[in-house]
Amino acid sequence: MAQNLSRKILAAHLAKPSKMEVGEEIYLKVDQTLTHDINAVMTYLAFEAIGLDCTKVETSVSYLDHNLLYLDHKTPDDHIYLQSAAKKLGVYVSRPGNGICHAVQVARFGVPGKLSMGGDSHTPHGGSIGMMCIGVGGMDVATAMTGLPMRLKMPKIIKVNLTGRLRPGCNAKDVILEMLRQNTVKGGLGKIYEYVGPGVSTLEVSDRVTITNMGAELGATTSIFPADDMVRKFMKAQGREDAFVEMYPEEGCSYDGEIDIDLSSLKPLIACPHQPDNVTTVEEVEKKKVQQVLIGGCTNGSYKDIAKAALVLQGRHVHEDVSCTCVVSSKQIYKQLLRDGYLEMLIDAGVRLLELACGPCCAIGQSPATDGVAVRTTNRNFKGRAGNPTALVYLVSPETAAACAVTGTFSTAEEILGTGVVMLDKIVEPEEYPIDDSMIIRPLSREEAAKEEIVRGPNIAPLPVPDAPEQTLECKVSLKTTDNITTDDITPASAEFSSMRSNIPLMSQYCYHRYDPDFASRAKELGKSVIIGGENYGQGSSREHAAINPMYLGVKAVIAKSMARIHKGNLVNHGIIPMIFENPKDYDQVDLMDELVIENLRDQIPQRIVEVENKTKKTRFRAKIELSDNEVEVILCGGQLRYLKKQLKYV
Repeated sequence: MAQNLSRKILAAHLAKPSKMEVGEEIYLKVDQTLTHDINAVMTYLAFEAIGLDCTKVETSVSYLDHNLLYLDHKTPDDHIYLQSAAKKLGVYVSRPGNGICHAVQVARFGVPGKLSMGGDSHTPHGGSIGMMCIGVGGMDVATAMTGLPMRLKMPKIIKVNLTGRLRPGCNAKDVILEMLRQNTVKGGLGKIYEYVGPGVSTLEVSDRVTITNMGAELGATTSIFPADDMVRKFMKAQGREDAFVEMYPEEGCSYDGEIDIDLSSLKPLIACPHQPDNVTTVEEVEKKKVQQVLIGGCTNGSYKDIAKAALVLQGRHVHEDVSCTCVVSSKQIYKQLLRDGYLEMLIDAGVRLLELACGPCCAIGQSPATDGVAVRTTNRNFKGRAGNPTALVYLVSPETAAACAVTGTFSTAEEILGTGVVMLDKIVEPEEYPIDDSMIIRPLSREEAAKEEIVRGPNIAPLPVPDAPEQTLECKVSLKTTDNITTDDITPASAEFSSMRSNIPLMSQYCYHRYDPDFASRAKELGKSVIIGGENYGQGSSREHAAINPMYLGVKAVIAKSMARIHKGNLVNHGIIPMIFENPKDYDQVDLMDELVIENLRDQIPQRIVEVENKTKKTRFRAKIELSDNEVEVILCGGQLRYLKKQLKYV
């Protein structure tokens, strides 16, 4: 039977035979892992606790790329810990200044047909070259590094048929914004989007990374393009053509659904606050005065993206009321842009160049003003994501962002350039990139690694490990949330908060800090509690701190209308039981501080349905436990770390 590309790669990585039926759990052998600094400390603490002496996958890379704003000793201490742990554990290190993890991973380590799991939700960036790249929590990365098979619920594979060609002034960002407009931030749950059709050949890898990277905003498991001539060109430019493997879906293969997008029909789009799927055209959006523009990031920080923005700005100047900054995604791209004169164009126009780091995307610097309007080429515009909950953040392409910077309001490149907008189509990716891997530290030999000592600063606290669930759970509701709660709501971003992530006792004090400032003290006082959530609970970043911090504060279960995939997995890994209201209307019957009782909990978990008594309201409701047999075993063990130790005794 003919296979689509996604099924072909998954089938090649099956650790044991499986029918690969949608919704069934499959087990996969992982080729590559990646971590980044503000989540990775927990990953390597977990791997240390497991007790293995080195990673067991082909390639593991630790990136120091998110928080390079050293407010005090905490972040540099984290970086020293991560670099020393990598030497000990056989892991590559991409040093600060080398670039953002996704850009570097694809350029220097990516291989078509390989399977990668990364501790960042935008790991699917690598689907741009025909890799199967899945974002997971840090504990899952630690698990993959043990060499044990990784569990995955078999997704639906959705064919996205691209036809036509993007018009000048439009960008791959407009493709993914159109996908979000059609499918919403929940539309991709349990799905892989596989891009095919004649329009694919018109998109370079730098275009594709924007689409696969931001597919995370659809809630998708991942997104993928074929490894075709465009991918060969990209890998040749990287001096890695020998690693290229042609990867296409097989003739006559089937899919579980289909979406059609005519690239030539797209107009410049804009995602309005406070969700990436709140999309309209730039020409239709209500005009507002813009205070801040950010060009670049992992989603739109490629050579072509920055060069096009520079051409829009060439000979013009950033509006006097606008602060405009630019983040190039890697040192390699920065050097090429420098050689070709595009960075000079940006500087002459009044754009400020920032570090080669994630930075402003996760509120590490460049927070918008009070009630400010910020236009960004990044991937998320959740309320407070940029560091200021009063700000309004809009997502656009680099061409559109540059136009907004010039006019001080929402504008398109065509409005600035007129018929000259066609010159943007002349920008293509370089035939050859400057190759310099001196900022990548290679793993040591086993003998050398054995002599290394891991360096721990005073802020690096031990990883907390939860207890197994009790037979009877009796506790109060410590928090009731609305729909679309993000991991930013649970564990806030910013340089200050990110620097705390290696110290759970400290970080937990700020759990839900922006959403409900009293939550941490309330949960701690209660000792144990339950959180009630709405739809799409835990959307956004893969940060497992959004599970670890509530666990540390005594949260035993989250009962929600629905949950985001990665966050649900993180809850399981850290011993919090994820439950779904059998009847969503029961959500309305539970309030903050209600006392809930679940008797025979350990017996009910394997049955996938639990009876919950609300003693305060004198009512009852049922909740589903939508977990696989393996996940149930993990929960009953008290989380993934206890489960792994148990499993590895028999390996």
